[in-house]
Amino acid sequence: MAKGGVEEMRNEMVVEAEGEVKMENFEKSDVEAHPYAFHVSGPRNVASPNWRDLISSSWKDANYKRTVMACFVQAVYLLEIDRQENRTEENALAPKWLIPFKYKLVETLNDERDGSIFGAILEWDRSAALSDFVLIRPSGAPRAVVALRGTLLKSQTMRRDIEDDLRFFAWESLKGSVRFSTAFNALKSIATKYGSSNVCIVGHSLGAGFALQVGKALAKEGIHVEAHLFNPPSVSLAMSLRNIGEKAGIAWKRLKSMLPSNHDTQASYEENDAASFRIGLKQWIPHLYINNSDYICCSYTDQENGLRDENEADKENAKPRNGQQQVVAAAKLFLSSNKGKQKFLEAHGLEQWWSDNLELQMAISNSKLISQQLKSLYTLPASQLTQANRGR
Repeated sequence: MAKGGVEEMRNEMVVEAEGEVKMENFEKSDVEAHPYAFHVSGPRNVASPNWRDLISSSWKDANYKRTVMACFVQAVYLLEIDRQENRTEENALAPKWLIPFKYKLVETLNDERDGSIFGAILEWDRSAALSDFVLIRPSGAPRAVVALRGTLLKSQTMRRDIEDDLRFFAWESLKGSVRFSTAFNALKSIATKYGSSNVCIVGHSLGAGFALQVGKALAKEGIHVEAHLFNPPSVSLAMSLRNIGEKAGIAWKRLKSMLPSNHDTQASYEENDAASFRIGLKQWIPHLYINNSDYICCSYTDQENGLRDENEADKENAKPRNGQQQVVAAAKLFLSSNKGKQKFLEAHGLEQWWSDNLELQMAISNSKLISQQLKSLYTLPASQLTQANRGR
């Protein structure tokens, strides 16, 4: 009887152990087969940092940096998917998009309205780097990164994502969102801790909209961090109304030019001259990655004076204006030059930015939209214009 009981217990233990092994294998195969697994949909031919980076850093290659930044944003999308699918450390998808580049998750940025993860603070993983004999952080690699995802059409977060999409569409501003203040405080905190030159912010779609406005808000405080913005939103009702107003203003000016001149002409000139006065501050130039087939971001390519060569832009910005350096609001625009019209989901997708066959054109852009969004960085507040003119 005792012998039969022992045998029965042994069989139960064997079955239980086999069940645990099968479950572990299932979870492992689930990760391996998942369409968002790093080895399935991630970049190809991208080497992890190694001792050679001490001699020639991969981070100085713009293509490598763009690829890694896009992977960081993908990791944030997957952090929220992992949360919704109740994944554990063993079968989580997100970490696999950080480990190859020797970065780690330090903190998630959560939307207090629904608890969803919309961003993350990532840092250089010194321990992981040392295990591969990378003794110091490669030149050009940021010490810390704030990464922000875009709209995720999943039931648990879709409502709040679309709410902020509509906020941008209506007002062209995201400052009223709780995500703005959370991202701003996170970026300012790590910039203060590590220095602005060792920090960057990156985002895709709605997340790129937040990244642009958060980076701009910090630049107003004199803290300039590197920004990489993939498919940033450019279409809004506010912009459309402003364009209508500008066209009406142009028509009014033409009408006024046909009327006899009076004393208002000189006053109008002085007002315009004061309004164009720029502060001689260091220029903040975000990096924008645009696909013309993506109607959400394509308005950034609408040029007032065309795309300019980077050297030309530097020369123009260097021209003094009455003793002050005139700074032109601009951004580094990386335009996907893939031939042919693409479907929207492909043109707006994050995956294109780590594709091996991606072809980019780069130029300093002073498009109308960029000028509108960044000009406040270099224009004195109205209360100081009169004082500035007196000192000129």
